[in-house]
Amino acid sequence: MKRQLAHLGEYTDLVTAAGRSRELFPLAEPGRRTQRKVREILSFNPGPEKPKAVRVEKRWTCDGIDAELITWSVGYGPRTQAWLLRPAGVRGKLPGIVALHDHGAFKYYGKEKIADGPTATPKPMRDFRNIYYAGRPYANELARRGFAVLVPDVFLWGSRRFEYATIPPWDRSTAEQLDRTPADVSPDAWSREVNVYNAATACHEHTIARYCRVLGTTLAGIVSHEDRIAAAYLAGRSDSQPGGIGCVGLSGGGCRSALLQATCKDIRAAVIVGMMSTYTQMLDHNIICHTWMLFPHAWSHHGDWPDLAACRAPSPLMVQYDMEDELFTPAGMKAAHRRIASHYRSVGAGSNYEGQFYGGPHKFDAEMQENAFGWLAAKLKG
Repeated sequence: MKRQLAHLGEYTDLVTAAGRSRELFPLAEPGRRTQRKVREILSFNPGPEKPKAVRVEKRWTCDGIDAELITWSVGYGPRTQAWLLRPAGVRGKLPGIVALHDHGAFKYYGKEKIADGPTATPKPMRDFRNIYYAGRPYANELARRGFAVLVPDVFLWGSRRFEYATIPPWDRSTAEQLDRTPADVSPDAWSREVNVYNAATACHEHTIARYCRVLGTTLAGIVSHEDRIAAAYLAGRSDSQPGGIGCVGLSGGGCRSALLQATCKDIRAAVIVGMMSTYTQMLDHNIICHTWMLFPHAWSHHGDWPDLAACRAPSPLMVQYDMEDELFTPAGMKAAHRRIASHYRSVGAGSNYEGQFYGGPHKFDAEMQENAFGWLAAKLKG
């Protein structure tokens, strides 16, 4: 008897039927043709990718960091908030990095997941960082290493989140019956407001994905568009080193990093952490646990996820894999690594891709951070 997929059961043969309808996951070679196809599939290009009405709202210095709270408009929705972090007292041009917060099924906060701001870090964020980031606000640490680090909120998170009252009643009522508190975090550390909001927006993302389909776009397209605006702001600052910037992110932030690497010529080096696999190896049990950002509509007809991440080869790329990552299979991660490495070799730049494998679950721990920081320094400072 043929093995059934965990979440398809007797409909496992639907995968074969879809493949007969049109080839799935063909090899998309790096280059301009694939880059154009990625932008076409993302289906969101509402205008120039520049921030509008930029304002510096606040400045502060703390723990070796000079920082600014910057806001801008992307042309729709509430103003984006971002923190710009630089080593204290350092003047002149610095290499820039866009630090991309994760998804985490936690939309109440955005930039606060990976950076400290002008006020005390909320307790839920300290607990969250202990699980996924070795307790570190890694964006601040990057700044102390001599980078200008921009940490923007993005569509659906933090300053860009939907008001709770706007979320449809069905999503809200479902949330009120769910306990989204992770098993390894004390419920006392989480306010009911944050807890219920995160639960509601887990459901709400499906609603937003439907709106995207009706509007002829994708969630990945909207998020990537906003991240390119952030990258354009950082690259265009007079105190940013010319020649391009870097980006880095874990999980949903790794998804954002892959999309930014694929679509933004300002990106000179990208780090993707905990967000890489072939689609085929995700079919058994790794579809349900991922954001819609990972599945741009119809991309599967043109290529695989590793192809998208590598489409700007030879642009330098690092991918970090957690081999006990509950969101992927080891086989899927290894297959993605081989596919990306092959793409870089095909353009004569095999050394511009580095895949690193670590033990343990889904995370961006201190060892991984140190290796990523060193790699970014070599690519952006060298």
